[in-house]
Amino acid sequence: MIFCANPSAQFKTYQSEIEAAVLKVMRSNQYVLGEEVDSLEQEFASYIGVSHSIGVANGTDALELSMRALDIKAGDEVITVSHTAVATVAAIESLGAIPVLVDVEQDFYTLDPTKLSEALSKKTKAVIAVHIYGQSANLEEISNFCIHNNLFLIEDVSQAHGAKWNGSRLGSIGDIATFSCYPTKNLGAIGDAGLVATKNSELAKKVRMLREYGWENRYVSEFPGRNSRLDELQAAILRIKLKGLDRDNEKRRHIAQIYQESLAGLDFHLPKVREGAEHVFHLYVLRCNFQQDLIEDLKKDGISLGIHYPLAVHQQNAYSNRLRTSNMEITDQLSKQVVSLPIYPELPLSDAHQVSAVIRAWVESQ
Repeated sequence: MIFCANPSAQFKTYQSEIEAAVLKVMRSNQYVLGEEVDSLEQEFASYIGVSHSIGVANGTDALELSMRALDIKAGDEVITVSHTAVATVAAIESLGAIPVLVDVEQDFYTLDPTKLSEALSKKTKAVIAVHIYGQSANLEEISNFCIHNNLFLIEDVSQAHGAKWNGSRLGSIGDIATFSCYPTKNLGAIGDAGLVATKNSELAKKVRMLREYGWENRYVSEFPGRNSRLDELQAAILRIKLKGLDRDNEKRRHIAQIYQESLAGLDFHLPKVREGAEHVFHLYVLRCNFQQDLIEDLKKDGISLGIHYPLAVHQQNAYSNRLRTSNMEITDQLSKQVVSLPIYPELPLSDAHQVSAVIRAWVESQ
């Protein structure tokens, strides 16, 4: 079987280093928020190009704690997209804030800046720009809108670790940025983990306190917080993988290029790279009008394809008919059309060529 993602393959790539690092932590008698977390935070901040990064339990917590640090409260509105992992909206609602969902761009599937004005209200406090599939949202226009309207810009970089916009790493451009380090991410833990990045010292201090009960001094809460601490084992693993992130992203781009060249001329909308963006292909997503047939038939050939996402957030039972949305023309199309092809750094190039050949033969036989 050729898997769509395969985190165990990456473990094998880094196995000796990971096993040594895990053993070191196990012998250290320090398992939560210790030296490994401190080092990861410094190294990741340097990599992104910001002053501060803060390790937390997962990407959803990273979003929630970032919004709490920005003093987003119940009744405030946050504009984002429906074409995203449900965690984006769940984090907003965890504060009692109100998600306001807008459509995405036709070519890049990220937030459409032309839809922001109609979503704006007196209650709007922030915009979450989701950098989906591995490349940047239109940060120039989104940032200008936020500045003009005195809104916070939050970057959700959970699918774009290492990607760039006009030469700057994603996560260094907004007021604050959040990262999931779920195992299948470009920078993935072996378990759950998350990171927050910011240039703002006050925001960084507040996130650090929020992740541990509002403590500045141990056992004394300055304001209500909770437990979202990153453990030492995951931090040690992420430090190892961070060193290889650029190399691994380059491997993803190489696989994506194989698909681009091999599938050209077929009845697909292939991924486009935004001008000024450096794509890291967390996912290689094409669009077609025969999504389910393609997925089912390739499964018979031992090729696992994915859908990101089978339902947009506003289409799901938990959220339908109660979220404020605009015209979702593109978003509504995507859930019926998108197909994710296998892509991860360790995918053999021969497998990428095989996937391409099987898809081409399938399309030409229809």
